[in-house]
Amino acid sequence: MKYETVIGLEVHVQINTKTKIFCSCSTEFGKPPNANTCPICLGMPGVLPVLNKQFLESSMKACLATHCTVAPMNRFARKNYFYPDLPKGYQISQFEEPLGIDGHINIYLNGTKKRIGLTRIHMEEDAGKLIHGENLGSPGKSYVDFNRTGVPLCEVVSEPDLRSPEEARAYLGELKSILEYTQVSDCNMEEGSLRCDANISLRPEGQEELGTRTELKNLNSFKFVQKAIEYEVERQTRVLEQGDKVIQETRLYDSDRGETFSMRSKEEAHDYRYFPDPDLVPVIVDEAWVEEIRKTIPELPEQKRERFATEYGLPEYDAGVLTSSRSLSNYFEKCASLFSKPKIISNWIMGDLLRELNKTHQDIDECPISPDALVNLLKLIDEGVISGNIAKTVFEEMYQTQKEPIAIVEEKGLKQITDDKAIDEMVEGVLQANLGQVEEYKNGKEKVLGFLVGQVMKASKGKANPGAVNKLLKEKMSGM
Repeated sequence: MKYETVIGLEVHVQINTKTKIFCSCSTEFGKPPNANTCPICLGMPGVLPVLNKQFLESSMKACLATHCTVAPMNRFARKNYFYPDLPKGYQISQFEEPLGIDGHINIYLNGTKKRIGLTRIHMEEDAGKLIHGENLGSPGKSYVDFNRTGVPLCEVVSEPDLRSPEEARAYLGELKSILEYTQVSDCNMEEGSLRCDANISLRPEGQEELGTRTELKNLNSFKFVQKAIEYEVERQTRVLEQGDKVIQETRLYDSDRGETFSMRSKEEAHDYRYFPDPDLVPVIVDEAWVEEIRKTIPELPEQKRERFATEYGLPEYDAGVLTSSRSLSNYFEKCASLFSKPKIISNWIMGDLLRELNKTHQDIDECPISPDALVNLLKLIDEGVISGNIAKTVFEEMYQTQKEPIAIVEEKGLKQITDDKAIDEMVEGVLQANLGQVEEYKNGKEKVLGFLVGQVMKASKGKANPGAVNKLLKEKMSGM
């Protein structure tokens, strides 16, 4: 039997605010344990929460950027459960009346566009963090850090519209881009600003009813999301093919072993006993406020992708890569404002520049080569001062030293040889040294031309103009 994979994602997004959701404690990452706490976020008796207005407005912006309807009235609820990192014994979240509903995100995969529905976006506070003693030299003990307690989160819940691990990864990438473009979150997965839970089930192809799902908790990288779902689909397929039933449960992903393992059984739906929080009044959002927030939304990734394709004539793939982050798209557009060959700019950014950034684990904002410097390099190629191959060498030096390209060219004597007589002598020397290959070329073996061009470039230490060399070789061999 063939099975269809059904995936829904729940993404927890930390919203960019300086203070927590209901108190004035800092949200700064990396502070000593329990430094960012107060009686309110620690749930002391008699305290009252007050909603952070900036958090609310940023959450509204996230809703509008993902085509959600912002509810005219939404309400906070208490989600009751016990866990050591939850000081109040409940989490303030939203249940029946969330902030945003009925949105969607379009994903692009293998040239195909697909709409993924969003069930809801709701606001909630984060819990604390358990630190187990094995990591601190105290086996058998656990410690609680409440710094994250009360950190403002939006939970983005998708419809079960995803059908493969690749689609899940594409969805996460598009959501991350939208959140970064609107600047509502830094989406730093290493610091916990973006965390994902995945619900996966299988059903026989053609069946409408959903299969029994398992939940994968706390996936903190795009790679792990894809790998964990791939493993879980394979595991559930094996279970069903053996005639067994998939158990409804929560599982975790072990990235070292590349496997999921059971965390707790969820044979029955967990009853969190939600009820409206009596300390927080309903949030009323009128249409004028919604429109005020809508005006602050910038050009989003999907719109920019389409504009890059039409305005700059870029292939769909290039446009997708260059608009994957706001900073990268800004870098490209700055270059394009200085140099009128966008495809050449795109090739250098997507190839050499991103490769070096990946090597050094840097973001485009930390790039040592400015748009002006990159354009200056491209102009040197365009004007015939250096060859494309030499430009690669110059680029690497620029990345390491932050020197201007022309300074590197002059220091190292890398200017392209434009003396026709000098090139002619090198070509003649290569032809006389490779008469056998010349004969092969004349007999129809055209690939030999590439070898001969390479020999001339080697003789010139890469400084001869490849186009001129190619033309001259053909002319000389036709007369031999």
